[in-house]
Amino acid sequence: MENKKGNTEIQIELSEETAQGTYANLAIIAHSSSEFILDFIRLVPGVPKAKVQSRIILTPENAKRLLYALQDNLTRFEEQFGTVQTEHPQGFIPPIGGIKGEA
Repeated sequence: MENKKGNTEIQIELSEETAQGTYANLAIIAHSSSEFILDFIRLVPGVPKAKVQSRIILTPENAKRLLYALQDNLTRFEEQFGTVQTEHPQGFIPPIGGIKGEA
């Protein structure tokens, strides 16, 4: 009898509403000793208040997996479509002044 480890298939269900997605143009990241909190926000010009559209809470291990997955996907995107330009040559775009993440 063969032992097939690692061949477990996960079936992921995506509702029609979730498939539509939620637009966010700002992410604020905070962390504690046991979790990372990612708040996705939609800023609208001329509106002084911005609402958190979605909050995702991850373990540090899963935050690192997300980082690697984003790096891999961005590399493949840039190979296909060209380099993504940022406002700062170091690749770091600072948050808008005065906004602090809360968990």
